[in-house]
Amino acid sequence: QVQLVESGGGLVQAGGSLRLSCAASGRTFSSYAMGWFRQAPGKEREFVAAIKWNYGRINYADSVKGRFTISRDNAKNTVYLQMNSLKPEDTAVYYCAVDPFGGAGSSRHDYRYWGQGTQVTVSS
Repeated sequence: QVQLVESGGGLVQAGGSLRLSCAASGRTFSSYAMGWFRQAPGKEREFVAAIKWNYGRINYADSVKGRFTISRDNAKNTVYLQMNSLKPEDTAVYYCAVDPFGGAGSSRHDYRYWGQGTQVTVSS
């Protein structure tokens, strides 16, 4: 089993920044990918960003390109999401997830392990 713990969410004004962190523990994989998804009230969970083990592929949703940056520290089994120029429509619960097959794709069905989520609220 893999345990994922997100942190860094909170309330921020539009135009502000937040940095989310997700620490993985338990079973590890030699070449897994890690991703971030988000879910707003009444909406489907949607892809935000993903990164392969060796930075070989980084993938962003169009809605966050140029504003969000995903990175990882393999020594710490941690993935980060730097969110800048935040907008009210970024308000959601943000989840990190592990794709054990390492594809870093945008389908949530590729991700087997999920964190509990952290709330991000952007006020206008």
